[in-house]
Amino acid sequence: MAATTFPAETPTLTAGVYTLRALEPGDATAVHTQVNDWNVIRMLSRLPFPYPRDLAERWIDSTIRQAHEGGAYHFAIVSPEGAVIGCIGITISRVDGVFRGALGYWIGREHWRRGIASLTAGRICRWAFANLPIEAVTATVAEDNLASVAVLSKLGFRKNNTGTQDFLARGGKVPVLIFQARREDFDSAGKKETTPSPTQTSEPAKPRRLVLVAAAAMIDASNRVLLARRPEGKTLAGLWEFPGGKMEAGESPETALVRELQEELGVDVSRACLAPFTFASHSYDAFDLLMPVYLCRQWQGEPEGREGQKLAWVAADDLARYPMPPADLPIIPFLRDLL
Repeated sequence: MAATTFPAETPTLTAGVYTLRALEPGDATAVHTQVNDWNVIRMLSRLPFPYPRDLAERWIDSTIRQAHEGGAYHFAIVSPEGAVIGCIGITISRVDGVFRGALGYWIGREHWRRGIASLTAGRICRWAFANLPIEAVTATVAEDNLASVAVLSKLGFRKNNTGTQDFLARGGKVPVLIFQARREDFDSAGKKETTPSPTQTSEPAKPRRLVLVAAAAMIDASNRVLLARRPEGKTLAGLWEFPGGKMEAGESPETALVRELQEELGVDVSRACLAPFTFASHSYDAFDLLMPVYLCRQWQGEPEGREGQKLAWVAADDLARYPMPPADLPIIPFLRDLL
């Protein structure tokens, strides 16, 4: 399994009461009817106005091909009643060896001001960071598209550039704002601001937490190391890590690992099969992490991602190709030297 593997098809997701699914040929009428509206299409750079019906059909056909090729993932936004009320998608690009996703969406005008754009865009971004090998998501919006500017800001995107772009429906270049969100930006989106305002009384800073985590470098008969990809819904989703987890009160690192490997991977490990190897530490924004790391070459059972995480057996020389949390990165050179 390569670090740059893309899903072969568009998945079906849920966002609140809405369903996000792959577009189908039967969606062409709904797409054409709703996007062929000046108030909608004037904010979309690549679509002409009026918008031909057959163009909707050809575009839907292309979305299936793009997903199969790993170039883009387009979703129909489906209401609880089963109606297609908009579209949203991520288009993948690669520059200097780095993958990025570009977010785009539109909502039918009669469904505006219901929070649908924020809800579905947030869902797609979480899915993208957890399942695509991208380092950032960008979004380009017309300068006068105040609604989309508000949506992106709410989600944690940051404006990092300006420019102009051709908008077919408007017949020329339009000033645009370019936003970007990285994984760490998105993890922090929606968190309550803790910096006191000038009118508030500052309180003493709370002591930093120390979080203890035990991890295992599980090594198979071919000297490959097992990595697990953090699933959607967890902080740093989409990054690859060495299996393990937090130590509970009163647990030793070995006891915690035996428990975590059973819960997460479904494998039975004896304490005697865990050999102390090294440790890692990292200061995150809200806490300090200390992580003892053990070697493990023997276990019972076949590892499987019981919490929805993907797994990969990776040669030591290829570990650096897999994006990891900062705390896991220092372990790579030690494993290279060992293996």
